[in-house]
Amino acid sequence: MPNDNGTSVRRPLSSPLRPIDSTANLDVATIVREHGPYVHRLLRRLGVAPADVDDAFQEVFVVVHRKLDSFEGRGPIRGWVYGICIRVGARHRRRRAARHEVSGAIDELAASGPTPEGTFRTLEARRLLDSFLDKLDDDKRSVFVLYELEGLPMQDVAVLTNCALPTAYSRLRIAREVVFDAIRRFQTQKDFK
Repeated sequence: MPNDNGTSVRRPLSSPLRPIDSTANLDVATIVREHGPYVHRLLRRLGVAPADVDDAFQEVFVVVHRKLDSFEGRGPIRGWVYGICIRVGARHRRRRAARHEVSGAIDELAASGPTPEGTFRTLEARRLLDSFLDKLDDDKRSVFVLYELEGLPMQDVAVLTNCALPTAYSRLRIAREVVFDAIRRFQTQKDFK
């Protein structure tokens, strides 16, 4: 996460925005308010189609509402919500792949920036990021997004993705290779045009 001077700061899940002393004080509205923006961004980065992000967002918090009584408070609520988010995002990606859907650039165009040039650059950057991330399987994509884009510490990423720490590092290494290779190929193609 960027701080005031633009550099990235990794904040562990164990240091939430506001400490919650007991699970009795948790309510869905508070969870949505505190974690909604992260969930929305994470769903998009996990490959949920722009037209489906709002539905997936709602699905995440329906699950939170349904399972809130079973939250035991052994870890931070943010990690629990992100775990739900990762599963919902993967389910939406699988559904889209099964239907052979393509993300709707027209929907993004209608909802994005005020100037045509700004809109084009934003759409192009999102399209490129999505195309690079689409080269990863769900496990590697989740690790890459949580670590590289969300800025979570690797220990938290391992917990959220239900894998051992060395496995998370291995997935990150492979994901970086795939993404950086895709970026190099894109740059090479761009240079020859």
